[in-house]
Amino acid sequence: MIYLDSAATSLQKPQEVAQAMLWAIRCCASPGRGSHRPAELAARTAFQCRQLLADWFDCAGPEQVIFTSSATHSLNLAIRSLVPPGGRVVISGYEHNAVTRTLSGIPGVAITVARDGLFEPERDLEAFARAVETRPNAAVCTHVSNVFGYRLPVEEIAELCREAQIPLIVDASQSAGVLPIQVEHWGAAYVAFPGHKGLMGPQGIGVLLCGRDSMPEPLLAGGTGSESLLQTMPAFLPDRLEAGTHNLPGIAGLLAGARFLRRVGTERVCAHERRLASQLVRRLRQIPGVEVLYPEDIGRGTGVVSFRLRGVDCETATARLGERGIALRGGLHCAPLAHETAGTLDTGTIRASVSLFNRPEELACLAAAVRTLREK
Repeated sequence: MIYLDSAATSLQKPQEVAQAMLWAIRCCASPGRGSHRPAELAARTAFQCRQLLADWFDCAGPEQVIFTSSATHSLNLAIRSLVPPGGRVVISGYEHNAVTRTLSGIPGVAITVARDGLFEPERDLEAFARAVETRPNAAVCTHVSNVFGYRLPVEEIAELCREAQIPLIVDASQSAGVLPIQVEHWGAAYVAFPGHKGLMGPQGIGVLLCGRDSMPEPLLAGGTGSESLLQTMPAFLPDRLEAGTHNLPGIAGLLAGARFLRRVGTERVCAHERRLASQLVRRLRQIPGVEVLYPEDIGRGTGVVSFRLRGVDCETATARLGERGIALRGGLHCAPLAHETAGTLDTGTIRASVSLFNRPEELACLAAAVRTLREK
């Protein structure tokens, strides 16, 4: 099988990820819930993961690194902490349903979509500049579109938000492990991402990075192993947001994946993914009847490529390519807002997304299969 659906989840992972998870299952208990060796091993593993992520992603300290079940869980924490009922929020034109559905669930929220054009960072920035003048409670911006691989001008948007004193939430679901993330430098209130995509960890583990002055409201209440006499959640991080037993195998797997990527280097990962994506874009654009939606500036692109076949339903085409052993995703990719921005809401797209483990010949096979499909 040729796996080209890493934007959904990384399937090909370093072998040390599974090894670390198996070790955690065999050797680790619950962190903060005992002074015996299995509990101590668990606490040490969790702290090492927090420390690595804090150092890597320019976070104020390991206590600002919160373990969640997913990026969606992380975004819910961030959004519901900053956007009250009847509040106002600015979002980009590429947001995932993890953002838009969460906002839609808050009564009376006024949502401004900051967009002007497609894959045009200057115009995106201008749209955000206009939108923050309305004094919203928060701004939300995805770092990279999960549909089109487009890298938004997050650094410049962060500067706008800092100057306007608007808290910024960054969805780094498609960029963590591939692009630099700088919580302190950006001045972001929150940065959210999963462990199972670019960080090569397992499913079921997510992360919320909290800015230096952020104190989010809990979504869950329960035991933390600390201040047990209190009937309210602790007032300090990370305990305030981590009710219940930790997913220690997930944390151990995330730690192993993050250590692997730090050794490889995100610059190498990003360069490899962009090189494969640009090769695929070039091949697909040579096929009659294929429309490719990808930034012309390769520096604004990543390892995600969307395309459509004229006269062929995207999900049908994806299924046919799947029969040839090529794993892709077709449809709206849980991001209808991004399709509205691109004008593809009526059809969706076929999405190919690569990782460090893909090779150029696999992209050539995909292009050949698409050409065969068009010629039938």
